[in-house]
Amino acid sequence: MYILSTESIEWGREEDLSVAKLTRVELQALREALTSDYKSISIRLREGEYQYDLAKTIASFHLESSFPDVKNIISRLYGEEKTTDIQFVRKIQTILKKMEKSNIVKILPKKTPWELQRYVLLSFRFQDNERNLVNLVTDEQREQLQRQLQAVISEQREPSAINLRNLTVASLLLIILFSYIVIVWEISQAIINLSILIAALSAAAASSLLLGKTLARK
Repeated sequence: MYILSTESIEWGREEDLSVAKLTRVELQALREALTSDYKSISIRLREGEYQYDLAKTIASFHLESSFPDVKNIISRLYGEEKTTDIQFVRKIQTILKKMEKSNIVKILPKKTPWELQRYVLLSFRFQDNERNLVNLVTDEQREQLQRQLQAVISEQREPSAINLRNLTVASLLLIILFSYIVIVWEISQAIINLSILIAALSAAAASSLLLGKTLARK
């Protein structure tokens, strides 16, 4: 049986993280794994056994903000040459399928139809069928990844806020422009409709006030 070598995994190197490239689905999957409490599962996760080694290896990819397929996992865990062993690849896929049914991992949507299925852990913490508590990452690694994700979430919110502000400014400018067109049109008529004129003046004044407040915000 192949045993995971801890020396083959470089945990959570900050320079390797590419959190900013994650899709919304991937980002949400990592957040759920980070925030999840111990999940009860129906199989054993014992160090040195296939299920444990596979889960630990998938966790190592997550700390680098990536989601491995079966060949990525095999390459890191057992060596590149094992990825060409079709029977071994099928064996690992069968174990991963069992882990999926036991709610340890789930399969992410494919980006392209021809790519291999990519796996994501449902949690970094599990309670196996022998009631053993299994932590796949340390508290330090968890906190580091949490900081990385939070930074990206903040960056994503900022453009959204800017886009909303720009949309608000554009809408208010259109209201002001339309109001002044109505005012000019009304005062050029032989008979002025006071209700329309007052409504247009009010709309222009209110929109101008809101526009000033919006532009004043940083």
